[in-house]
Amino acid sequence: MRTLLLSLGMLVLLATQGANAANLTYADYAKLPEKSMMVVSPSGTKLAYRLTDSERDFLVVLDLSKGEMIRAVDIAAVNPDNVYFVEENRIVLVASDNTKLFGYRGRYDISVAFAFNLETGDLHQLLTAGKGIHEGQTQLGSVIGISPERKHVYMPAYDEKSNYSLFRVDLGKRKTPRRHKKGTKDTIDFFVDKNGELLARERFSNQRNLHRLEAWHNGEWVEIFREETEIRHVGFTGLTPDYKNIVMIRQDGDHGRWAYYTKSLKDGTEAGPFFSREDRDVESVIMDINRIVYGVTYSGFKPSYEFFDKKLNARIKGIQKALPGMALTLSDYTPDWSNIVLHISGAGNAGQFVRYQSGKLDSLGMTRPEIGVEHVNTIQEDTYKARDGLNIPTLLTLPNGKKAEKLPAIMLPHGGPESYDKITFDYLAQYFATQGYLVIQPQFRGSEGFGVDHLFAGRGEWGRKMQDDLTDAVAEYAKRGLVDPERVCIVGSSYGGYAALAGATFTPDVYKCAVSINGVSDVEQMMRDEKRNFGRNHWVVSYWDDVISNGSVEDDHLEKISPINSVDKVKIPVLLIHGEHDLVVPFDQSEEMFDELEDAGKQVTFVELEEGNHNLDKAENRAKALEAIDKFVKQHL
Repeated sequence: MRTLLLSLGMLVLLATQGANAANLTYADYAKLPEKSMMVVSPSGTKLAYRLTDSERDFLVVLDLSKGEMIRAVDIAAVNPDNVYFVEENRIVLVASDNTKLFGYRGRYDISVAFAFNLETGDLHQLLTAGKGIHEGQTQLGSVIGISPERKHVYMPAYDEKSNYSLFRVDLGKRKTPRRHKKGTKDTIDFFVDKNGELLARERFSNQRNLHRLEAWHNGEWVEIFREETEIRHVGFTGLTPDYKNIVMIRQDGDHGRWAYYTKSLKDGTEAGPFFSREDRDVESVIMDINRIVYGVTYSGFKPSYEFFDKKLNARIKGIQKALPGMALTLSDYTPDWSNIVLHISGAGNAGQFVRYQSGKLDSLGMTRPEIGVEHVNTIQEDTYKARDGLNIPTLLTLPNGKKAEKLPAIMLPHGGPESYDKITFDYLAQYFATQGYLVIQPQFRGSEGFGVDHLFAGRGEWGRKMQDDLTDAVAEYAKRGLVDPERVCIVGSSYGGYAALAGATFTPDVYKCAVSINGVSDVEQMMRDEKRNFGRNHWVVSYWDDVISNGSVEDDHLEKISPINSVDKVKIPVLLIHGEHDLVVPFDQSEEMFDELEDAGKQVTFVELEEGNHNLDKAENRAKALEAIDKFVKQHL
């Protein structure tokens, strides 16, 4: 641990680089990370990452042993969401594109996978619609296993007869994939062993509301799990190292948390929970390309980890101890865990990749080199009680150099709503804290990550108790003397945008202005759109009905909680921002809200983002949005 701590000094030194940068611009805050998706080869001798700036978008591959660049390929047209090594000289890139499908209306997010050969520089798509692959599908980027010689991967896709089947795809040659195993129309996943032999398949029928897991025994399917349900409550995620059990995540009734269990492929016997904590949910499993599970990630403002291997547990805890105050996110690792790549942020750090090797930490580069330590404001964890006594975990971003007393504030509710904020570089929170605002991010009821009870407390509470939690935050921090209650603006994206509009309509005296980014204004219309897009019996419709209405028998429930129907109550200026290519919340949600507000004589501004998607993944759109919000907030606070 001594060498680990000695290396930390260099990390801190590197984190301060860029701190002398003066007068950071909107573009500096809105930039996508310069380095992202950093992964290490199986031997630990090669490193790959995405390098993005205003002029370049490359996949860069380095030889760590020689300190040399091996390859740099332009991936702007590919636009990957994920990158990983499948063997020493081959990388898979999973990408998505917002485009049109021939023969289908509208635009879709299409996911595909590419193989990149480091030796030849060849980059080609693995699965392509046509030639046995159904044309009208959006997900062609999933890899569920790799062959022992690492020359083929196993990828699920709908075949020409719309059965979700498993294909064996050659990594090196551009040729028609071979169907490895035929599926059914309601198959949603497959599991294979290290030799590619089929172990199990998961099925879910929207028409029958039936969730099943079937194991492959002696040439036939044997059902080992069955639940009649509109919405899946069990997640089958991976396999144990002996390939004898499926790993699943479900609710632990004793703790009211999501926990890790196993189910025997032989007879369906369930065991566990193996990873279960009273104060944390199991958020995801940590697994390799063959879906062998090594451990879990727990929820929380800062992620934490637990592994089957006690030595690995000690190693990760040692790294966390050496980097106090930092949020550590596992980025990649070698099969033997001798090399671990992590992303760190918080405690004055806007984001940095580090590598653990042989008891030492080495910096692999800053993700936002323009943002120096003086521009990273303190993020503080806090809790307050809502009016009914429910504890609401909260992140407060405090402006550096300002006395924490009667500060103007930005209420920044997250999207989802079943998600939660983490300690990381949030460009909106950090920008406004730099401008002298206290930024409040409550994890209101209905947020994930804080237990099942906290999550389900939000069911049916859109515009009601979920909104009260935000109102109570303003009151609480004003009572503590942190906030000037006369200078609070609510800003949010997606569900957070809905909350901003709900703040302007349902609690018009709490805020001085409201900003909705890609937000829902008409919940009734949202549900009509979901039914049209997915079908009345689809689980997505059932999910939203449960989350939003929770069995409400009021005929006008959706109408009442839709801000568009209460524009007459608006007393404050409203800024609407929406991406034209948003496929999650349609553009017309903001367009129609703008028309209603304008017709009612309210003070409203509408900023349209050309080619903007739901998450504003283009830096220029983020910069345009940030500038509009900044000028709007400063005008009205």
